[in-house]
Amino acid sequence: MKKLFDEILHFGIIGVLNTILGYVLMTVFYNVFHMGYWQSSAVSYTIGSIFSYFANKKHTFHVEGGNGKHALKFALHILVCYLLAYGLAKPMVKAVLSGYNKEIVENIALVVGMGMFIVFNFIGQKFFVFKGAGKEGK
Repeated sequence: MKKLFDEILHFGIIGVLNTILGYVLMTVFYNVFHMGYWQSSAVSYTIGSIFSYFANKKHTFHVEGGNGKHALKFALHILVCYLLAYGLAKPMVKAVLSGYNKEIVENIALVVGMGMFIVFNFIGQKFFVFKGAGKEGK
């Protein structure tokens, strides 16, 4: 139980840093550079995922070495989480806020997608990407 708590704590700390970075990038790409919903979130998640992979591999799941298998699994996992979270968030928010303009709906959907992504991401990293790869007892 302590190991799971430590993993969630480290994942959370890294996630807060990554979420702040991602949110700033995503809102700048969407609102300043007028990139679309999918483009702004995709560029933001690509940048954040690189940071997340190395930080979580080392500090959350205690995986040593440069295993290309983990990187490939991580990339696939991030893609699935991203498509699932943002694919669900936009229509959900649009249904709830049907009377609002597109920019408001999409800005809120970006935040909802972030929340969904965080949950999907932890579950996938723990049980798919780094499953059984960490040091015992950590």
